[in-house]
Amino acid sequence: MPQVNLQTIFNEYIKKTTSIFKDRNALTAHFTPDTIPHREEQIKTLAKILAPSLKGSRPSNIFIYGPTGSGKTLTTKHVTKELEKISMKTLNLVKVLYVNCKMKKVSDTEYRLIAELCRLLGQEVPVTGLPTDEIYNIFFNLIDMKSWVVIIVLDEIDALVRKISDEFLYNLTRINQELKRAKVAIIGITNDLHLIDALDPRVKSSLSEEEILFPPYNALELQDILTQRAKIGFCDGVLAPEVIPKCAALAAQEHGDARKALDLLRIAGEIAERNGDKNVTERHVDLAREKIEYDRVIETVKTLPKQSKAVLWSIIKTIDMQKDDVQTGDVYSIYENVCKDSGLVPLTQRRVSDIISELDMLGLINARVVSMGRYGRTRKITINTSTTIEKRMREILQKEFE
Repeated sequence: MPQVNLQTIFNEYIKKTTSIFKDRNALTAHFTPDTIPHREEQIKTLAKILAPSLKGSRPSNIFIYGPTGSGKTLTTKHVTKELEKISMKTLNLVKVLYVNCKMKKVSDTEYRLIAELCRLLGQEVPVTGLPTDEIYNIFFNLIDMKSWVVIIVLDEIDALVRKISDEFLYNLTRINQELKRAKVAIIGITNDLHLIDALDPRVKSSLSEEEILFPPYNALELQDILTQRAKIGFCDGVLAPEVIPKCAALAAQEHGDARKALDLLRIAGEIAERNGDKNVTERHVDLAREKIEYDRVIETVKTLPKQSKAVLWSIIKTIDMQKDDVQTGDVYSIYENVCKDSGLVPLTQRRVSDIISELDMLGLINARVVSMGRYGRTRKITINTSTTIEKRMREILQKEFE
């Protein structure tokens, strides 16, 4: 088999002048545009809550929630960046510390979170090893070295709460009682609309002094967002007229996720570029959608807990045997055999039923509840992916259980 010449591939790419992209970065979720369409109300509300910091007062703590891709992080970064910039021209300095709580080895424990906040304040501390009290003392001293307002933004805060409970939030929300010069406010951002209800009442009352809801975008709003980014990201005239409406419509079906819409548009462009096509068309959007779906499903399957994988494999085996009318009871008998062969302790039928619901929520299967008349209700289970994705899913699970 001939060897792949990587130098040739990379050199050809360097020499090639793309006629598709002008600024690929503008089509990513990390890009911060000058204006954020259809979030004027949320921007105004957030700015008004934070404005007192420019006169040295502590603003209210804020809880920001809404579905994925609804502009929460983008809006927060946009407003706080401007706030910091304006504070430089006043006598009242504002410092914003932004942490993504989903980042592993950065903020996946209380210790690492406080260590990261210290690092953002310019003080390197060991990532492990010190007593928690000591790391808090370092943090308090760093904050209290100036008369300033420090705003701590905890993005995806639900990830940390689920991992280590909400005790760290209680400590942070009470920090002002111990500070002599500085003042601290907290902004919590989450996709979990029910998180605030699950918090300790003490934390809930102090964290959610102000709440801002970000609703999902509709198809027309997504079109505006994509049009704005496309002008910056693509060369003139490369997008076929149907591309942006199609990306917007597909993302609107998925809870109005602007990130999904941007990913679709960018990947469609990348596929056209790789193929050497001069225009991005509806066909490229279809291919992009398939690729995103493939990557999402395969990554989900790979990271499922062992028991969930066993249930999914049992569903596939049951469907292979019965084809139609696969029900929870049928899956459970196959599942018991899968557990026996792989050395797993079988869960109860009720717990397996819960896992089937979880797999349905993840979009890997379709578990439709149907009425059996006087015999009660049951679920008809089918695989909910394309043939290509199902084939790869089978390969992953087969390797693990056979």
